[in-house]
Amino acid sequence: MQLSCAVLLIAGSLAVAPVWAQAAAVAPATLSSIRVSGEARVSARPDRVQIDLGVQTQAQLSQDAASANARQLDAVLAAVRKAAGPGAQVKTISYSLSPNYQYHSSGGEPTITGYTALNVVEVTLDDLARIGDVIDAATRAGANRVQGIQWTLRDQDAVRAEALREAATRARTEAEVLAGALNLRILRVLTVEESSPQIVPVRPRLGVARASASAAEVPTPVEAGTLDVSANVTLTVEVGPAAH
Repeated sequence: MQLSCAVLLIAGSLAVAPVWAQAAAVAPATLSSIRVSGEARVSARPDRVQIDLGVQTQAQLSQDAASANARQLDAVLAAVRKAAGPGAQVKTISYSLSPNYQYHSSGGEPTITGYTALNVVEVTLDDLARIGDVIDAATRAGANRVQGIQWTLRDQDAVRAEALREAATRARTEAEVLAGALNLRILRVLTVEESSPQIVPVRPRLGVARASASAAEVPTPVEAGTLDVSANVTLTVEVGPAAH
């Protein structure tokens, strides 16, 4: 019985040994890699503008405030479409009708003193030379709020692609510099990660502009400036010993 037990133990050892050898043979080798990021910023001249124009009216009764707002806005829209030309797009982006309250120093419920109606429209122009004319025409017709101006691009994809190409090129250059400094060479690209290019719009805040007859006599100057489009690309590359 003792002899047979010894034989079984040896046989068991021989059976397990090939499994260990096979596991060692298929174990993946550790890759040597470098991870770098490249960032690029591309400036472009805007070729589209969005102008937010509003009409605000007040009255003691809500229906009077709403009616006065509708009449005033109709005049503004007619003037804007004439000044902007056939290629312009006009749409309403917000409308509100809210009560005005008077608060008492002694406390208690506030008193409603009237109502305010506000209607804001967005005008989209591709003819940038008409911006000042549109603002002036709107304020002369009754627009008493200029919410702001936002510059954009009609074809954003082309600028985004340029920013991505520059970011990828810079990342590859960084990887090559690091590899060369370490006496290594790039064997292949393992992973590529990109942050979606971001367009930083030029949006000068004009605040609340209340038109006056004297102010409308002087054309409104508006400068477009530039748009900045940024992108970030991260590369992970496999490296090996430099060839001699």
